[in-house]
Amino acid sequence: MTSPEEALAARLRAAGCVFAEEEAALLLDATDDPAVLEDLVARRAAGEPLEQLLGWVDFAGTRVLVGPGVFVPRQRTALVVDVATTLLGKGDVVVDLCCGAGALGAAVAARVPGVEVHAVDVEPPAVAWARRNLEPLGGRAYVGDLDAPLPDSLRGRVAVVVANAPYVPTGRIRDMPAESRDHEPRVTVDGGADGLAVLRRVVARSPYLLRPGGHLVVEAGRDQVPALVEAFGEAGFDSVEHHEDDERGAHTIAGRLLSAAGS
Repeated sequence: MTSPEEALAARLRAAGCVFAEEEAALLLDATDDPAVLEDLVARRAAGEPLEQLLGWVDFAGTRVLVGPGVFVPRQRTALVVDVATTLLGKGDVVVDLCCGAGALGAAVAARVPGVEVHAVDVEPPAVAWARRNLEPLGGRAYVGDLDAPLPDSLRGRVAVVVANAPYVPTGRIRDMPAESRDHEPRVTVDGGADGLAVLRRVVARSPYLLRPGGHLVVEAGRDQVPALVEAFGEAGFDSVEHHEDDERGAHTIAGRLLSAAGS
């Protein structure tokens, strides 16, 4: 006899869900109400991201709260956390630009107790989720463009800036999975003609936040690495390194700032 979990997995598999068994188990754990479960399954089968339906995603070992209409952090982005946490200690200041739901800041704070986290995003709904994730950890989140809304007291004090900025070239958005195209704000993925429009601005603005010897750590696509390394150098970063994780398909650029902007 087919179990409820097996029947649900078969239904999800027929809808194109690759990890149908795992998703079925998570959806069954999410509710004891058959009507609620049916609604969740129907919405998942129609293409809504599983994480938005569950209300959370396990990211870099941290449960990050998310909801409909908010960018879902990808597992490959955990490489940014892996790199950034090697550069931090208790009492250091971290800024998460283009923070979305605050996944990077929350994961860094969970791994390095005692860091001070500030996060920024242009999307008010995303910042509302970032506050839910960061405030219990002592962090703060702001609505605005890159570093603009941050307090002046942070300038020249930040140890690490992290960013998962949008980096998909505009012309390639049509090739993305439907659950991202249809259920995440375009501004969270659209990086302009070559995908680097926002990332170049992140690189250019970070020196105004970082202390001398501070670091910027960002995610990018493999074919964007050379141009991004050049942008780091032009902004005053040295020791620029490309970190790659083939298993996760992840590419991260990290650079050390020679001296604070204006010094």
